Amino acid sequence: MEPQLSHDVTDAVATVVVRNPAKRNAMTAAMWRALPPLLERLAADPGVRALVLTGADGTFCAGADISTLRGSPQEAQRLAVRAEEALAAFPKPTLAAVRGHCVGGGAQLAAACDLRFAEAGALFGVTPAKLGIVYPASSTRRLVSLVGPATAKYLLFSGELIDAERALRTGLADEVLPEGELDERVAQFARILVSRSQLTQAAAKEFADGRTDRDAHWAKQAGVAGDTEEGVAAFLERRAPRFTWSVTGAG
Repeated sequence: MEPQLSHDVTDAVATVVVRNPAKRNAMTAAMWRALPPLLERLAADPGVRALVLTGADGTFCAGADISTLRGSPQEAQRLAVRAEEALAAFPKPTLAAVRGHCVGGGAQLAAACDLRFAEAGALFGVTPAKLGIVYPASSTRRLVSLVGPATAKYLLFSGELIDAERALRTGLADEVLPEGELDERVAQFARILVSRSQLTQAAAKEFADGRTDRDAHWAKQAGVAGDTEEGVAAFLERRAPRFTWSVTGAG
């Protein structure tokens, strides 16, 4: 099978799968290029309310295909950063479902997701020091925001892999599931995300990511969305809320 990104949408959840089984799902230049436009299409789809990123055949992503670095390492890094930033900017909740290796560029992608659920046995690593690569400033800042300066330095200075339990302790993973239970838990949590207010999620995502210039925008959206009134009414009537505000329909 040719290396590729595949995707499907089921019950308002888009699942993007990294596929390059011959190289532990390493990302080729074509795959890096394909991710931003794919994310743009999914972000614009009103039928998508959450996104799951995962890897095929028992591993997440072993990073960039090293053969792509022989020609122009700077261009390869530029493509990876562009894909990472597109994922971080996705306006709906994103979740990385991690099995096996989540290394290098794979760790960049996982860190760009809002949440990371891992299966026991997963391995995480940030490995530019093994190749003499300067890790991008934006990627470094994102890593530091997740795990703190000391753990970021441990990962970046050494290039060593850490297991899922240590990733959980340091903040690189949000949940660790026993073997065989990851898919069920991710599907369950995705259903929770889909059932919640997109207004709350979109505003919270921007605020949590450091936006400080959108308070008035979100106050206006809250005033016209009707989600608060629906949420309160549903609570009092003991029924599931039917939130109607959407990222794609917002002004």
